[in-house]
Amino acid sequence: MDSLLEVLCGHADDARRAEEGGADRIHLVADPKEGALSPAPDLVAAVCAATRLPVRVTLRLREGWSTDGGEVTRLRGLAAAYVDAGAEGMVMGFLDPWSAVDVDVCATVAGAAGWPWTFDRAVDYCLDFDHAWIALRTLPGLDGVLSAGSARDVEHGLDGLVARARGDRWAAENLVVAGGLQPEHVPWLHRAGIRGYHLDLQARPLGQYKAWVDADLVRSWRTLLDRSDRQAAQRLREGGAPAR
Repeated sequence: MDSLLEVLCGHADDARRAEEGGADRIHLVADPKEGALSPAPDLVAAVCAATRLPVRVTLRLREGWSTDGGEVTRLRGLAAAYVDAGAEGMVMGFLDPWSAVDVDVCATVAGAAGWPWTFDRAVDYCLDFDHAWIALRTLPGLDGVLSAGSARDVEHGLDGLVARARGDRWAAENLVVAGGLQPEHVPWLHRAGIRGYHLDLQARPLGQYKAWVDADLVRSWRTLLDRSDRQAAQRLREGGAPAR
């Protein structure tokens, strides 16, 4: 399976540069430097018009990972507006008061809407990771999970990500590694069977949000992932099973 390269974007120019650099998908938020919150539908329309890549849009109206009944209605309305504007899917993740995946809220928002979606990094803030990953696979339409394996970053969660991917094929197939991902992490993640990678500040000069996404930085990651994919294919041709 070829690796997925997703890039966090805040406007149409970010998206165009991500596509130029070889990204596979856009993750759109209102303003990256102000937190990953829901953008206005007209921004979604502008980004979708600027790129041929699929665009997933964050559904999140407040800081933190909780929501309430009033927001659920608004979130469903926003999701419908985003789809009308050209979005391919959503990114959301909600926890209940006990810091567990809020299955009821997530299922209510996604429901029978039919769009694919990614569970946000809320999973990294669950008290019981194993229980969270069991709950995730019950959610309708879910086909990706953003995670660093730790509430801090990939550097601290790398061993956990590798262990989970090796022990759980569903997790390996649905993980999209995000949160401080560095090039030196990729060989370990890739050999564990993980094929989803998310760029944020790594795609911006000097690692700063005031800079737009840079096509050359994205291209360097595209090259790294393509090389990892070729090496994995070569191992298979030589008769070796992928590392699990």
